Amino acid sequence: MGLGTILALVLVVFLLLPVLGRRALETRRHRALHALEQARGSRVIALIHRQETIGFLGVPLFRFIDIEDSEAVLRAIRTTPDERPLDILLHTPGGLVLASEQIAYALRDHPGKVTVLVPHYAMSGGTLIALAADEIRMDAAAVLGPVDPQLGDLPAASIVRAAAKKPVERLDDRTIIMADVAEKAVRHMKDVVRSLVTPRMEAEKADSLAEELAGGHYTHDDPITLAEARALGLPVEEGIPEEAYALMELFRQAGGRRPSVQYIPLPAPIERGPTRPGRP
Repeated sequence: MGLGTILALVLVVFLLLPVLGRRALETRRHRALHALEQARGSRVIALIHRQETIGFLGVPLFRFIDIEDSEAVLRAIRTTPDERPLDILLHTPGGLVLASEQIAYALRDHPGKVTVLVPHYAMSGGTLIALAADEIRMDAAAVLGPVDPQLGDLPAASIVRAAAKKPVERLDDRTIIMADVAEKAVRHMKDVVRSLVTPRMEAEKADSLAEELAGGHYTHDDPITLAEARALGLPVEEGIPEEAYALMELFRQAGGRRPSVQYIPLPAPIERGPTRPGRP
């Protein structure tokens, strides 16, 4: 076998290995998803966003809820029988308001029971989706987040408050327009929250929750713990199926970097050293 043939084979293997690795990973994810469905007796939809690396240079790709996600989730919900429960495994920093609203409304209107599983965090648009569920199951350390709208990199509620503190004659046209748009965005988000929780919550409590989550009283990344979510009146329960954690493990995207966290999975045998004479 000549050197050229060897180099050609090496190149083919180099090109095929990533493809075969991705296919193997997809197969493992499908099996883990099926195991979670069997354990829960439901239709499971995983909406998981993590930083991924692409290409040979390992360029980071940050994922969030977008229109492609909403289209895929809506198709899955539409093909689910009315009587079958739905579980949404949710792990996301948030994303587009339109896409999050579409998913939330579709879940709210599903006749069967809808449960959102939050093993780590579901912020912003992820929390909006969780509000549509009949039950939210969270890990003890998992968090949700406020759903106050953002205009670019600025909180809409803060724009409204800042504009209100100055006389109108001291504001330029752009600021006035931004304040008007921001006020509409906040009002719209409060209406969305009320419409999602009203079927399970009294009108007065729904208004209070909408103001708390969408009124801009916290920073957008402020974590809402399990206890705080329960205090807000959300249908929160503690506990995530082990099969959900197993599925999450298959979405790690470490790339070529050294893992930041390392530990020995339990149970592990404890090696005992030699003891001194006369000591247990």
